[in-house]
Amino acid sequence: MKVFYDDEVDALYLKLSDIQPEGVIEISEGLNIDTTSDNKIVGIEILNASQKIDLKTILFYSVEIKKDVIQKQELKVEGEM
Repeated sequence: MKVFYDDEVDALYLKLSDIQPEGVIEISEGLNIDTTSDNKIVGIEILNASQKIDLKTILFYSVEIKKDVIQKQELKVEGEM
């Protein structure tokens, strides 16, 4: 997922896929879902975003990774040396 924010127009876009959207579903005023012809969701557009959500929750985030995932990756890298 990629997040784009344009502060000049206060628009937030969540790009969920590299697939080109072919249609738009308007959920409510200023909230649009980009879809493919077979109704896969590929993006979400939020207009007047700062009035609808706390932008800090989208633009600033942390990633939690389970310890065992990191250990498995470390073992794999060590085995390749």
